[in-house]
Amino acid sequence: MKKLTNRLTALTVLFTLFLGFQSCEQKEKQETKEVEKEVLVESHKPEYFSLRPEVEKAYGYSHAVKIGNSIKISGAVSMDDQGNPTAVDDIEQQMKNCYADLEKILRHYGCTFDDVVVENIFTTNMPLLLEKSAYRTEIYKNQFPTGTWVGVKELALPEFMVEIEIEAHKSE
Repeated sequence: MKKLTNRLTALTVLFTLFLGFQSCEQKEKQETKEVEKEVLVESHKPEYFSLRPEVEKAYGYSHAVKIGNSIKISGAVSMDDQGNPTAVDDIEQQMKNCYADLEKILRHYGCTFDDVVVENIFTTNMPLLLEKSAYRTEIYKNQFPTGTWVGVKELALPEFMVEIEIEAHKSE
């Protein structure tokens, strides 16, 4: 009987030690996961960019902001450096002017149109935009981004026929 009691005691001690070690390993794994989560959730300070600082200040927006590898660019319209509409009544030239401004912003961040992942286009004349949209193949030579085209009643100024906003992802 004494041998059985000693064996039971020894088994109980071994079992308790086993559970104790297992519990420590689980706690260690959990702490490692928490540390991994902390590393994955890095915070990045937004980096703002103004293409036309005085115009943007007057209208209350920033033309672009970069957070981490993501760059969000406000809608570009066909305007000069004083904010006056250009290419009035010429939607194709307005598109070209928008893309020229967008390219300047992308270049500021070391990107090209190959880095664009989202493009949203707003227009006051969808049939005409569709007719002139082939121009986009000169912009997106490798792959078109995702996006939405929306017909609207009006844009910020009555002379604007098209506004294009994009998002880019800068690869490391």
